[in-house]
Amino acid sequence: MTGLLTGLLTGCTAAEGGADTAAGTTGASAGATAKAAARGGSVGASGSACELPVAFDVAESWKAKAVRADEASAAAGDLAELADALLRQGPVTMACEIDAKPAGKIGFLRVWTGEPGDADARTVLKGFVAAEKGASKAVYRTFTSGGVTGAEVAYVTTSELLEESKTEHALAVTTPGGPVVLHLGGLDTEEHEAMLPAYELAKSTLRVTGS
Repeated sequence: MTGLLTGLLTGCTAAEGGADTAAGTTGASAGATAKAAARGGSVGASGSACELPVAFDVAESWKAKAVRADEASAAAGDLAELADALLRQGPVTMACEIDAKPAGKIGFLRVWTGEPGDADARTVLKGFVAAEKGASKAVYRTFTSGGVTGAEVAYVTTSELLEESKTEHALAVTTPGGPVVLHLGGLDTEEHEAMLPAYELAKSTLRVTGS
């Protein structure tokens, strides 16, 4: 919860949903090219820090923590409405937050989950991006990792408060337990790019758990 409110106050969330467009001068592209980071553990399976419909490896020194949206909203008191807005984005709700600070970086890899339904991965991902304030110039692609196929997006968010833009990446897959979105943000584009190896590790090791 602290990470979420800090992100808001520093302008880490930012405007409106992107479409299937070229990224122009922003440098965003849907296919991240960083090498995968060294493995430090995994999340998603039963008994891990976050039990999810998928499992994946976490970069070395990154710290995972389960997010219980209902409890966090209730605990926020007068900030409950703000907390709820941060914990729910489009068709999904935050379920896990993996903090890069122990690895010396500023940002999070966050996992969002939704209710089972008929929407495909790209539809879920477009709903996620469309719900993010300041989002634009989205570039979508299909990815396959092992036995998992899903949709991936690179886009740009612009903070009106800070008058700055930064690149973000997210991916979505559908599972019997509902859709899952993995999102990598960061303080700015430089920090985001430094954290891309952790995102690539998660994507390359993604598998359905059946939870």
